Amino acid sequence: MFKDLFSLQGRVALVTGGSRGIGKMIAAGFLNQGAAKVYITARKAGPCKATAKELTAEYGGECIALPIDISNLTGIEKLAAEIKKREPKLDILVNNAGSAWGADFDEFPESGWDKVMNLNVKTPFFLTKALAAPLRAAASAEKPAKVINIASIDGIFVSPMETYSYAASKSGLIHLTRRMATKLIKENIKKRSHSACLPGASEPTKTWPAWPFISLRGLGIMLSVPPLPSMAASSTPTPDSRSPGRVQGPSLDRRYPSWSRHRHANTEIKEDRWD
Repeated sequence: MFKDLFSLQGRVALVTGGSRGIGKMIAAGFLNQGAAKVYITARKAGPCKATAKELTAEYGGECIALPIDISNLTGIEKLAAEIKKREPKLDILVNNAGSAWGADFDEFPESGWDKVMNLNVKTPFFLTKALAAPLRAAASAEKPAKVINIASIDGIFVSPMETYSYAASKSGLIHLTRRMATKLIKENIKKRSHSACLPGASEPTKTWPAWPFISLRGLGIMLSVPPLPSMAASSTPTPDSRSPGRVQGPSLDRRYPSWSRHRHANTEIKEDRWD
């Protein structure tokens, strides 16, 4: 019963930044729930192809690598063209790819602002727009298509880290999701600003060393835990879900509220958080 309740049998999904971290977890979760195909994209071809091969071998569906840099309109249009060439319909789009930049207020560079805002806000909007046709083709009142934007707790809480563009981008993405949802819901495309309930760092990212951990391994306890694959996958809305899949628009910080109280310690983040 519960397997059918959250089944993705036959669905086609695209997860950006899917070669590692939360994106990889979501791709794995979709395949585990019966998705026929999950496309993943990342800048680096090697890790992207390796992840696709790993997930295809582990699950019943097919994971397909499309290594494309989507931080600009050229890459966005290239990815959209690849999807349209291969699939007449797209059931799920997960806008997960993003980057972060940290620097002192008096030294924060324009490049650190533009890079983050482009990938974290501009790309989700224009990629969704570019893939509107296959999303509309998959959408129906009974089984809507889904667009899931991965935000962050930094979009609703003030972090002690000086990641100005990152915080602004994630807050902007949350509100952008609401605005786009009011348009697309009329076409049976449901949008949600979601991120395993607004996570912090996950293990395979550059920000992993920045997290203060208290690990009591003998008792099997870890405080300030990063998202695990089961957490990311289980809290991601799915087309047949009767509960989270019916929600669009707002962001949630309820599933693991303790994350919001454990903040970053490293202010020197100048690399991509996700591919």
